[in-house]
Amino acid sequence: MKSLNEEELKYQIAVTLLDGIGAIGAKKLIAYCGGAEAVFKEKKEALLKIPNIGKKAANTISKSTVFTEAEEEIKYILKNNITPHFYLNKSYPQRLLHCEDGPIVLYTKGNMDLNAQKVVSIVGTRKATVKGKAFTEKLVEELTVHDPLILSGLAYGIDICAHKAALKNNLSTIGVLACGLDEIYPKAHFSTAEKMMHKGGLISDYKSGTKLFPTQFAERNRIVAGMADVIVVIESSEKGGSLITADLGNGYNRDVFAVPGRPDDSQSVGCNRLIKQNKAALIESAKDIEYIMGWEKSSSNPTNSQVSLFVEFSAEEQIIFDELKDGQPKALDDISLSAKMPMSKATSTLLSLEFKSVIRSLPGKMYQRV
Repeated sequence: MKSLNEEELKYQIAVTLLDGIGAIGAKKLIAYCGGAEAVFKEKKEALLKIPNIGKKAANTISKSTVFTEAEEEIKYILKNNITPHFYLNKSYPQRLLHCEDGPIVLYTKGNMDLNAQKVVSIVGTRKATVKGKAFTEKLVEELTVHDPLILSGLAYGIDICAHKAALKNNLSTIGVLACGLDEIYPKAHFSTAEKMMHKGGLISDYKSGTKLFPTQFAERNRIVAGMADVIVVIESSEKGGSLITADLGNGYNRDVFAVPGRPDDSQSVGCNRLIKQNKAALIESAKDIEYIMGWEKSSSNPTNSQVSLFVEFSAEEQIIFDELKDGQPKALDDISLSAKMPMSKATSTLLSLEFKSVIRSLPGKMYQRV
């Protein structure tokens, strides 16, 4: 783990510990004040002038006693080889930056790339059927050619099946916890979690010692949805956490897929409803993902790698195309800024490049070279 600026990290963690101020409010405070440390050093009168930051929140910040707790967390991080990721740092998952309620700080343990080129979240019921598990295993195997990061919640049923299938196929896989990294929940999946550390690992936005409450499972699902390019729901009853993940995914402009089932099957009610309400595309195999996402089966296709040599670009198109030269997905905001081009112009230029089949658009207003 890289050396930490403990003083800087103390304030970053402290912001997340303020009562009554969530991720959205904290980001607003940090933006107005100029940094996490500046939030705590700002005068109360100035805090009151920040939109939607009332007297109660200003008092909470001015009289804050969270620093001792933050310092204890840093000690735990250092002792247990945990890596913190502040939302303004490059190591933070870039896809989450486009989610308004994305966490301020993420804690990770393992060997992972939070900005993998392709990320697939696989979720579903805890009471998975034999058919559901078999479909999960087959889908992950079919996706192996794309080397995706497989994301899920380490829960019983479909979640743990997806993690195990990823390990079996030598794919990176990350489990998103609804508690701190000091606890593996459920404990029955401890051995799988240990195996995941070698290629993937665990992630949470809760600090160590956080007690587990039912509401936290729904809260963690914003990470499962926000970090993904693709969300696949495999079996879901009428109500369940996987449906929350699907709804979040739609809100984040992610591509959501659902496996259809018999109308009288209790574990297919949720999936069928997602499809019927046009909240998810029907999926029968990995081919459906490949088609909708525009994923090629081989990145070594010479036609794709050489296409730019035979296409004429305008000056603006060449600038944008060069901004995407590293092959990694890049956000519209970042492209506009680095290309020094107005957002409207960048958007129209990107569309033009899409028509020329040299770049593709990804969920969350992200773009990438073909």
